[in-house]
Amino acid sequence: MAVIKYPQEIKVGVSPKRMFKAMVTESYTILPKIMPVAIKSIELLHGDGGAGTIRQTNFPDGAPFPYVKHRIDALDTENYVSKYTLIEGAVLGDKLESVYYEAKFEDSGDGGCIVKITSEYHTKGDAEIKEEDIKAGKDQATAFYTIAEEYLLAHPHVCA
Repeated sequence: MAVIKYPQEIKVGVSPKRMFKAMVTESYTILPKIMPVAIKSIELLHGDGGAGTIRQTNFPDGAPFPYVKHRIDALDTENYVSKYTLIEGAVLGDKLESVYYEAKFEDSGDGGCIVKITSEYHTKGDAEIKEEDIKAGKDQATAFYTIAEEYLLAHPHVCA
């Protein structure tokens, strides 16, 4: 099994606290509401939302994959750090065992934040991952954060 790491930084005009809440601790209510064409629902399958929790993200009919399951590995609500692993779903295909993510929401000094995401792709055997597949995933993450940013800026009371 190989491990391939990819870093990513996303700058948003929302505070780390609000963005962390929207994208992590309150994502199960916020994301399906603001991205219904991408996310149908997020279900808590096991746990209380902290480390060890298993969540299933369900996608709308017609999406390339019906769902994915994530395990929350660590959650630091004071320093705005989330560590979680994609453990199940057709998106893993025959090349990936799992994908580990670490997201840090850091103050950018101008009222916004920089979201630093490290993705670790754990391949099955000696499978290789195409660069365009990684880029597509990174582009999708950027789009999700941009949509969340726009929503939070338009609704300053949400996740305050």
